[in-house]
Amino acid sequence: MKQIVQSYKDGKISLAEVPEPAGKAGGVLVRNVASLISAGTEKLMIEMGQKSLLGKARARPDLVRQAWAKARKEGFVSVFKEAMNRLDEPIPLGYSAAGVVVEVGAGVQGFQPGNRVAVAGAGFASHAEVVWVPENLCVPIPEGVDFEAAAFCMLGAIALHGVRQAGLTLGEGAVVIGLGLLGLLSVQLLTAQGCRVVGVDLDRQKCDLALELGADSALVPGDDEVEEAVANFTRGLGADAVIITAASDDPRPIRLAEALAREKARLVLVGVADISLTRKAFWDKELSFTVSKAAGPGSVAPLYEAKGFDYPLAYVRWTEKRNLQAFLDLVAQGKVRVERLITHHFALEAALEAYELILKNREPYIGVLLTYPQGEANSGTGFQPVHLHRQDVGATAHNISTPNFLETGPADRLVLGLIGGGMFTKNILLPALKKLDGIQPLGVATTTGVSAQHLAKKFGFAYATTDYKALLANGAIGSVIITTRHNLHARLVVEALAAGKQVLVEKPLCLTEAELEQIIAAYDGSRLLMVGFNRRFAPLAVKVKEFLAGRTTPLVMNYRVNAGFIPEDSWVHDPEVGGGRLLGEVCHFIDFLHFMTDSVAIKVSAASIAGATGKYRPDDNLSITITFVDGSIGTIIYTAKGPKAFCRERFEVFSEDAVAVIEDFRRAQIVQGGRIRHLKKFSMDMGYTGELKYFFKAVEPATNYAELFKSYLAATRTTLKAAEALRIGCDIIIPPAA
Repeated sequence: MKQIVQSYKDGKISLAEVPEPAGKAGGVLVRNVASLISAGTEKLMIEMGQKSLLGKARARPDLVRQAWAKARKEGFVSVFKEAMNRLDEPIPLGYSAAGVVVEVGAGVQGFQPGNRVAVAGAGFASHAEVVWVPENLCVPIPEGVDFEAAAFCMLGAIALHGVRQAGLTLGEGAVVIGLGLLGLLSVQLLTAQGCRVVGVDLDRQKCDLALELGADSALVPGDDEVEEAVANFTRGLGADAVIITAASDDPRPIRLAEALAREKARLVLVGVADISLTRKAFWDKELSFTVSKAAGPGSVAPLYEAKGFDYPLAYVRWTEKRNLQAFLDLVAQGKVRVERLITHHFALEAALEAYELILKNREPYIGVLLTYPQGEANSGTGFQPVHLHRQDVGATAHNISTPNFLETGPADRLVLGLIGGGMFTKNILLPALKKLDGIQPLGVATTTGVSAQHLAKKFGFAYATTDYKALLANGAIGSVIITTRHNLHARLVVEALAAGKQVLVEKPLCLTEAELEQIIAAYDGSRLLMVGFNRRFAPLAVKVKEFLAGRTTPLVMNYRVNAGFIPEDSWVHDPEVGGGRLLGEVCHFIDFLHFMTDSVAIKVSAASIAGATGKYRPDDNLSITITFVDGSIGTIIYTAKGPKAFCRERFEVFSEDAVAVIEDFRRAQIVQGGRIRHLKKFSMDMGYTGELKYFFKAVEPATNYAELFKSYLAATRTTLKAAEALRIGCDIIIPPAA
């Protein structure tokens, strides 16, 4: 299918050919009929992308400071490469569209294939032929509203939330500064609410349109005496509220709003402007200032948008979804006329012309619509979704040609299929993979076509897909790497093993003991099954373990992790998706202790902070103690409370009159017999390349593969028991594996 994407690295826009998104639970697949370009927002995004690297740094000094702090710990080369990878990430454009439901995911109520719907949300309601949208960002289109009008849904909801933030009542006077798309929608909404409205814009034609759409007055600064006119319009009182819908880095819209407002008035910023408020104006008038956030409560909130949790109507009357529906109802009632705002139509194939029009201001524009003729022709209730399982993305890698994508010959362990494509995969795993010779990246599967196609082009995969099952069915693929979110790991491991693949799954192996038993039952030991416990393969870790070889007494180990704070609404904390940081990340360090001892845990205890913990989660700040069969003991101190400037990881191991220390996998010390040996790496090396090299190229008996899996199994079981120990507050004895 076709989709509009932008490269943030150079700002270029392209009409990309990508696989259709995969349908999944909690949302619907929609074939677009029309989508609306949000000229102000999208233009700002594109112009930011077109800035030089220095220009981007000046625009986001906060990110530069974060990168600098990270570089001091991890090395400048690796951090610079990661930053470049992030900049190279394609961004889907668009967030307001309308179309026809073609597939309904599990758990979604109220929609059926063939329903006409309006859809919203950045990253969801994109300019693409087919989109997957969560349930809370999808609303039915009322009778009498066509697809083009419904495509205004998100812009209308944003304007509606801004009007609500102004807190105006019947008969009050409002000023709208900026009569673009949001401004003209705001004028109509205020008029429908019974307010007296003055519009302000630099363009006289937009002012005339505002008058046609219900404004009582419309003024052009410079041509008209705006302050005088508003004073007369409000009988000398000033505006009850000023809504700023302009998109500008100029402070003048805010200054004008301060001047036009009455005492105790509300100023609401819906657009984009330089926020440098004048203290004297706010002190003299006791003004209130609000930045209106998108379409209302729930906007950009993962639990609301992605997970489908709604807010009770009795407590949150106007959520994002309810604002979307309310706006469409006003359109259906004729109280908002969007047809007067449509200045241009472009077919999707000509979308680049639309953006050229906007970026170069070739002619006046307000509402620029993209249309999808194929979707319109298939808007009946019998329409069925089409899934693209493969996609030619240009030149193929390693002489693997397009016709052989579904080859059924003998599988080769050097031929790779990748499932998942998050930031870790793009910034760390795949760059490490490129350092190995002879690997043949054949197929990559992610849930979004843009991501899959980008990974295929950048890292040399021959094809991209959103259907991982088609990848597992490919007989040419001998090895599969799984890097999805944690809740999918166990199921995908079992399916990949059943398909006869060699498997490397990112940590954790699984989230429950039931899943662990399923994996044990599926693994017959005949091939390599690895878990992404990469620290085992770090060069400094290998050196320290060599130093410990030949010991005759137990080890005493301490692993301190300054993990950093992750906000509460992150998927990592979701017990159903991420499993929490103990299961999802502390497993790394539990495995490392197993690796160093070459032993198996027999007892584990866990304790976390308690009482008034402030913003910190108890399970982010904990201590775990493990006792091993050989008598060794290890303690893990894991905290989210430390500053980023402090080193992230420090491992200490005490052996026979000797000690070894690893710090951030860049530096190590080995102290023995009065001698201190220092080991250093130019940049942090956490073992990703070594891990991948072993996965693809290790030639060992199957018994060795089975022993490695047993070690991973022991670490995973200990992690699950540690979570149980934390939950019940008691030590857990770990029975020997069957």
